[in-house]
Amino acid sequence: MKFKSLYILAFFASMSLLTSCFDDLDTVPLSDNQLTGENVYKTAQGYKGVLAKCYSSLILTGQEGPSGNGDVPNIDEGYSGFTRALFYLQEATTDEIVLHAGSSHGTTSLLLMGWDPSTMVVSYPYYRLYMSINYCNEFLRESTDEKLKARGVYEEMKGELAYYRAEARFIRAYCYSMICDLYGSGPFVDEAMDVGTIPQQKTREEIYNYVVSEGEAVASALKVPGSNVYGRVDQAAAWFLLSRVYLNAQTWANSNQYEKAYQYAKKLIDSRAYPLASDYRHIFLADNNTCREIVWPLVQNFDKSPSHAGTNFLVKALVNGVMNNYYPLGVNNSWGNARVKTQLVDKFELTDQAFDPKDTWGDNKKDKRAQFFSIGHTKETWVAGKAFQRDFNNGYATMKWRNVNKNRTELTPGGTTYTSINYPMFRTADAYLMAAEAILRGASGPKSAALEYVNEIRDRAYLSGAYGPGVSGRITEAQLTLDFILDERARELHTESVRRTDLIRFNKFTKNYNWDWKGSDGNAGNYVGRDVNDKYKLFPIPQDEFTVNPYLKQNPDFK
Repeated sequence: MKFKSLYILAFFASMSLLTSCFDDLDTVPLSDNQLTGENVYKTAQGYKGVLAKCYSSLILTGQEGPSGNGDVPNIDEGYSGFTRALFYLQEATTDEIVLHAGSSHGTTSLLLMGWDPSTMVVSYPYYRLYMSINYCNEFLRESTDEKLKARGVYEEMKGELAYYRAEARFIRAYCYSMICDLYGSGPFVDEAMDVGTIPQQKTREEIYNYVVSEGEAVASALKVPGSNVYGRVDQAAAWFLLSRVYLNAQTWANSNQYEKAYQYAKKLIDSRAYPLASDYRHIFLADNNTCREIVWPLVQNFDKSPSHAGTNFLVKALVNGVMNNYYPLGVNNSWGNARVKTQLVDKFELTDQAFDPKDTWGDNKKDKRAQFFSIGHTKETWVAGKAFQRDFNNGYATMKWRNVNKNRTELTPGGTTYTSINYPMFRTADAYLMAAEAILRGASGPKSAALEYVNEIRDRAYLSGAYGPGVSGRITEAQLTLDFILDERARELHTESVRRTDLIRFNKFTKNYNWDWKGSDGNAGNYVGRDVNDKYKLFPIPQDEFTVNPYLKQNPDFK
């Protein structure tokens, strides 16, 4: 398969863009045909549309909806959606998720941890990230004061222009942070480069340094926390990004930056602009636009922004139609091809693991995060004496994501075809756990503060303490270890596409901890995990890139 090269993607980004009403970031074409070049930039609304495309490129997949005119040429449009592609690499390679579908895309190699530069699914986030980067570059290139004045839109836009540009820089910095995380090194392109220029490759450390430099710069240039239009980022999102990047600095750049990780996470928490939701389950529902915990949501609507990625994928892949016999799913169809591994289930108390048909929301469970569906499913992801089976009943389903409202009713009777759950890119609970981890790794906060951060998360999970009358899930200071933090992150953040990054940071991805099918050949009886080569801490740069960019060098041991 031949993919478009990065410099052609840069041209594509500058020549074919969507716009939208910026109130909700739902993208619709400026006209019946895609507009190009100067036509887009004749009005302030056109500029807003290009910025909207920078945002929506991370949640939508194309220019017509779920299929038909995908953004990334020659790739299955549904698989190429960024959040879905990221899920494959960040979840299906770990102790959380087993995929029973997608073998033609290479998902089996993710399960068994044996991918290579030609594995298709490994390339999908790479192309999507660089496309989003080029959308941001396009906006920045065309939104200079000089160009706006020449086009007669400067006076109309000058009040918000600095914020628009800071937001585009933030999105670009986030994308480069994920290139750094997933692939290590990669080509570097910004708005200063001429369209058509073949980009040079930067090292992982250089990309890391660029991300923190941009993050620090935009942290003061964005709007103050809580003051921007819903769906657009503000300073709190920059603080979150910086905390995450600094927390991983030891892995990415061999640099101890835990103090900065702690300070930025603490800054977000102390701002109180994005307080924890009163109920964990509310974060993942169709009316989660009312949930103040989500620092950066990617907006979805079942009617205006349909796609096979985002939360539509999360709901349909993680549930199945049988569940409709017990509670409403909120969607009128599902796939049921992703299941949770035994290691994730076992991180919860035994009494919380099974599904009770008389308690479909888990109200009677201690930990409300244990939202598993077990009826008709084996807990095991394997069948004794058989090779890996693509059987959707092997492994529990999870009901964490539900396309219903907080009052537990569907958006429409019988469910909608696509979801309206906004995708939570960043949320405050993660900042609590990052702050606690940073303290345990040497940041200046006292261990008592780390304990309080973790216990706040557990109070909310158990609906105890300030959150309700539930049984306490609090732990003692003696119980608070880095290993506990890693497990707590799984309980709190499972299926939110951070697990691989976490396991690598804790040195438990390739070695020191194993799970179902890790490093296996998939043959009968070989479901017990084993250590793998450390090269799998990175994904290879897609093989097809080397035919169009002579400056690239492949990641070590993938040649």
